[in-house]
Amino acid sequence: MNFIAVFYVILLISASVLCIALVVFLSRISKTVKEIEIEIKELTFEMKPLFASAMNLSEKLNQLSDFVDDQLLVTNNIITKVSDVVDTVLNFEEKLRSGLEGPVLDFVKGFSAISNGISTFWKVYRRR
Repeated sequence: MNFIAVFYVILLISASVLCIALVVFLSRISKTVKEIEIEIKELTFEMKPLFASAMNLSEKLNQLSDFVDDQLLVTNNIITKVSDVVDTVLNFEEKLRSGLEGPVLDFVKGFSAISNGISTFWKVYRRR
């Protein structure tokens, strides 16, 4: 055998080993890809309830937000009405006070003058 034949045999053996290694590695890669596929399917199966729950939670939060907005509007209306009533009462009280203040003061002054007059009359009457 010459040197080329030996080299040719070594080359064929190396090619055979490489083919066997390629088959082994391809089977391992195929197995890993199948495992990844199974895990992705399981993850997808487990994620569907999570997405449904998140959508349900989002819907409930939107409803709650709408309810809170409605309640804030109602509260704002009530506060506005109460404020209007308080303003009306205060305006009425101010008008009543300004309307009665003058006549009441005049009455009190008149009554005070009458009581002073009667008091003076009795003092003078008692002295006599």
